[in-house]
Amino acid sequence: MAQLDLRVRLLGRALGLASVATMDAARLARVQGRSPGHNPLTDLLLGGVAPGVELADDVAAGAAGSLTVRVHRPAGAAGEPLPMVVNFHGGGWVVGSLDQSDWLCSNVAATAGAVVVSVDYRLAPAHRWPAAAEDCYAALVDVVARAGEWGGDPQRVAVMGDSAGGNLAAVVTLMARDRSGPGIAFQALLYPATDLTFGSPSIEENASAPILTRADMVAYRDHYLGDQDRTDPYVSPLLAPDHSGLPRALVQVAEHDPIRDDGLRYAAALEAAGVRVRTTTYVGMPHGYLAFPTLCRSAPQALAELCAELRGALAGASEAEGAA
Repeated sequence: MAQLDLRVRLLGRALGLASVATMDAARLARVQGRSPGHNPLTDLLLGGVAPGVELADDVAAGAAGSLTVRVHRPAGAAGEPLPMVVNFHGGGWVVGSLDQSDWLCSNVAATAGAVVVSVDYRLAPAHRWPAAAEDCYAALVDVVARAGEWGGDPQRVAVMGDSAGGNLAAVVTLMARDRSGPGIAFQALLYPATDLTFGSPSIEENASAPILTRADMVAYRDHYLGDQDRTDPYVSPLLAPDHSGLPRALVQVAEHDPIRDDGLRYAAALEAAGVRVRTTTYVGMPHGYLAFPTLCRSAPQALAELCAELRGALAGASEAEGAA
């Protein structure tokens, strides 16, 4: 196993001081009420907005009311509609915000030439499962129906998410198949949580890893689910009885991540069901490497892979539509 960089180990120690596993309800509520925003310090840590990308906040339908969405669009893009990517941010279904995804979403918009719409779904524990999952599905349906408002192509749609957002992207993809739409051409699952029964061996192997520990995972799951069924496929997409008929996928995982094997096992399940999958393990990386792009040396490579896969899959979706 490759050694973690010193800066990553230091980051892990700093973040450990604000672990959700140690927060009482009052402190958690304060954390949920804050957003990092953009300034030189936060951009140094989380990355800033990519040059040449326009951001605009809008609203989309959720399962129980309107949700804020942030639209990332290449500046000056005109002519043919652009592919659409719907993003779900990470944060263990408990924390996280649109701001933290701006680096990823804006760079995907710029490099993949897409309109990226990031969804601000309801958070636990005030809103336990299935609130986040149903919000994300409802927003996907609404965003695809309104793609033209943002210069997007409703026939070339991908979903993307990191960590808990990767879980939600996988869940929404299952929902779209089970509920007859909307059509999704590609799913980008970035170090996703896919088994909330904690059946992956890497959880114990990396129980004390930086960024995400097993104790953090237990706290996030308890906030999100309470005493609800951990085996429901819309909680643990790995445990769905059938993975056939799902779209092409990219699954990225990190070597030093408790949920590394969640991603690897899900990729294997998709492949076994006949789904085309590209799987990459980023050696020496912790959970969340794309959330800290200036500190994690593999972030540029992972971003390049993601954008290449998106371009290929969404171009293919356009060709398939034309042939039909």
